Amino acid sequence: MIILEPKKQGQLTEKMASLKCCVIIPTYNNFKTLRRVIDGVLSYTSSIIIVNDGATDSTSEILEEYAQLTQLSYAQNKGKGYALKLGFKKALSLGYEYAITIDSDGQHYPDDLVVFIEEIEKHPNSLLVGARNMDQDSVPKGSSFGHKFSNFWYWAETGVKLTDTQSGYRLYPISLMENIPFYTNKFEFEIENIVKASWRGVRVANVPVKVLYDPLERVSHFRPYKDFARITLLNIYLLIIAFFYIKPRDLFRTLKKKGFKKFFVENIIKNEDSPLKKSSAIALGVFIGIAPFWGFQGVLAILLATIFKLNKTISFAFSNISIPPVIPVIIFASFKIGDVLLGSNTEFNTEDLLANLKILTNVKEYVLGSFVLATSMACLAFGISLLIIKIKSTKSV
Repeated sequence: MIILEPKKQGQLTEKMASLKCCVIIPTYNNFKTLRRVIDGVLSYTSSIIIVNDGATDSTSEILEEYAQLTQLSYAQNKGKGYALKLGFKKALSLGYEYAITIDSDGQHYPDDLVVFIEEIEKHPNSLLVGARNMDQDSVPKGSSFGHKFSNFWYWAETGVKLTDTQSGYRLYPISLMENIPFYTNKFEFEIENIVKASWRGVRVANVPVKVLYDPLERVSHFRPYKDFARITLLNIYLLIIAFFYIKPRDLFRTLKKKGFKKFFVENIIKNEDSPLKKSSAIALGVFIGIAPFWGFQGVLAILLATIFKLNKTISFAFSNISIPPVIPVIIFASFKIGDVLLGSNTEFNTEDLLANLKILTNVKEYVLGSFVLATSMACLAFGISLLIIKIKSTKSV
């Protein structure tokens, strides 16, 4: 166990107290390493909350030696997520604003507490995840694969790139996260909380920490099949929410906040993409906005822009071409184009058409016409925007 110099040790203790930061140690059947972890943390702070997650080994006897510390215990094992949520709730009731979680299996080094405190002083109200070196020889191959897979899921759900999303060594701004609803109770809770925190605008970042994988001491309670399946299902659920709600919401807020003129200058004229790519993003947005994808335009615009590596913000913004004042014109033009192309010569009045009565009975005309109109307008938007962007770019040089 590494111990800081007495002076630095005292400084860390004072900083943790001034930041109202405690350490939460969830534990389940880690009797071999539990005492060492607690003693290590005690070298820096006595603001410790231990959560005994229904351990059936000698954990209870070991914890009797630390009666001066805050302890929570229950008979039945309920999962790491449940233990952490209980610990957060207790920490908040004791007046803490931050909580550092450290696993009791001995893989984390207590002297790395200083890394979290130094970073949170620079960037308050952040959620910090310890980034381990997963390429060292002692790390199991399965852990390394799961580590990279989890990082990819997190990026897809939040747009934020982290080098480690699975480490249990973390600093949580618990006062900021108090009102975020969390539903999971097992290992997947550590994925759910960083994703939802990011969605709420909390800065989530990595800090470098050391890691020790000792096969003679470390006991992992991760069940490869059950827990991996549960985590995968959670990630699918979070990804759906991200694409259908979070990403459209964030892009809409950006557009609304800036206004179209400022948005056009910052995201189109000053954007580093080539004029061709920017015009393509605009054309994609216009096509999706006019085509018959009602209710899904924003999601599709973001998804397709991601696939074709175009600017998602631009595509989403222009997919909103189908705003209420324009919708009747789009419907009317789509139906008429389809009617002419199919030679249906349908008799209709404008009121029936706009009430969708004719669309329901003549769906072929509407669908065909809308795709033709969408394609035509997308091509037109591409040409006009390409010309404008090149002219504006030339003037700004």
